[in-house]
Amino acid sequence: MAHILLVDDQSSMRLTLTALLKQAGHTLMQAATGEDALKKLSAQDFDVVVTDLKLDSIGGMDVLKAAKAANPQTEVIVLTGYGSVESAVEAMKGGAIDYLTKPVDSEELMLAVGRAMERQRLKSEVTRLRSVVEQKFTAKDIVAASEPMRQVLEMVARVAPTDAAVLIQGESGTGKELIARAIHQNSGRREAAFIPINCGALPENLLESELFGHVKGAFTGAHQNKKGLFEEADGGTLFLDEIGEMSPLTQVKLLRVLQDFEVRRVGSNTGMKIDVRIIAATNQRLQSRIRDGAFREDLYYRLQVILMHLPPLRERQEEILPLVEHYLGIYTKKLNKPIKGLTKDAKNALIEYSWPGNVRELANVVERAVILCRGDEVHPEDFALTSGGSLLADALRERELDDKTADVPGTAIGDTFSTPRSLLEMEREFVQAALQRHNWDTGPAAQEMGLTQTALSKKIKEHQLRP
Repeated sequence: MAHILLVDDQSSMRLTLTALLKQAGHTLMQAATGEDALKKLSAQDFDVVVTDLKLDSIGGMDVLKAAKAANPQTEVIVLTGYGSVESAVEAMKGGAIDYLTKPVDSEELMLAVGRAMERQRLKSEVTRLRSVVEQKFTAKDIVAASEPMRQVLEMVARVAPTDAAVLIQGESGTGKELIARAIHQNSGRREAAFIPINCGALPENLLESELFGHVKGAFTGAHQNKKGLFEEADGGTLFLDEIGEMSPLTQVKLLRVLQDFEVRRVGSNTGMKIDVRIIAATNQRLQSRIRDGAFREDLYYRLQVILMHLPPLRERQEEILPLVEHYLGIYTKKLNKPIKGLTKDAKNALIEYSWPGNVRELANVVERAVILCRGDEVHPEDFALTSGGSLLADALRERELDDKTADVPGTAIGDTFSTPRSLLEMEREFVQAALQRHNWDTGPAAQEMGLTQTALSKKIKEHQLRP
């Protein structure tokens, strides 16, 4: 709820609006003159100021300027019985969020206060996110111990100062949003908003409304005007994650925005100019999507002025241990556990694992290890996904469970391991079956099992497997 200063020289108006706003749960202070309003603004902060335009010698525009000078976060709604285009334009230029004519419609006023509070919430969120981003990048949160990642960061430094559209490709969990934030934070737009949206997480109609906004009455449930993310990101950066999931219709509208730098809310015939940098990301091969007719080729070339590829973690093994140390430091501090480091066996287990979930999976595994660790060093068993397991053992168990339930119709999960077998026996069968499926080609077999080829070769030798 909002803390509101109501400024009006008519006592009946103050009484009516105070009753209305208090009924909605807001707290109110009143001022009958501009002078009284300035005193109250200098004494305390308000979320919203509702002021009449025509007052005494100190008018509504003076109150507006004083409110913004005292606290730029304060939103101001201007009321007047003498509405004109000129006064509305002047109020909006001065920073007012809304301009209502008297007699004031109660629903319009409540909607205006709601918009003011939503705008404040968004400003606070942007400030919070900017603080988080600045902390991350001053702390050098991006670990780049491999040549491929050093090249990525070198590209970030080169493209960040420009306004060029960037397309980031890479598997899930490789850190595409982190790189997008790095580009934004090192650009001239760093003081404005960085707004991310996952294009695959929303159905087409909701994604369109989120991106472009809508006007009141545009569709069922559109009870008021709503800004889209393009408008909210004006002057800053909009990060379109999983762009390959965007529907063909929304792709057309996005292409139009990129061509004209103009956005039109759903249900509106009026376009608004915007200044937004677009960074998109995908874990798909967009060229294949283009060939299948699922993604527009002209949009692809608009988005990939700069194309960046983030390699999977299995292709930059030298970064595994530095990343583990990085997240170990974060989670030991967060969980207040005095862990010094990892045993040699634990390090070897992490290096041999192929990390199909990439850095995101690694961070989760390290957090889990810190939680499960009972001493001052992390052991292989602390990486267990299930009680008594390990990364490899759990991969084996999951595959064994999948194979058994697939081959035996009606088999209950509880019956899967009714015949006791050792983990070594399970491992031998698992490795042999994978090799046979790939005609003993160790490359694809290792990838299927979540192992490196070196680790697979060790397993073949250990189990004395032959074609």
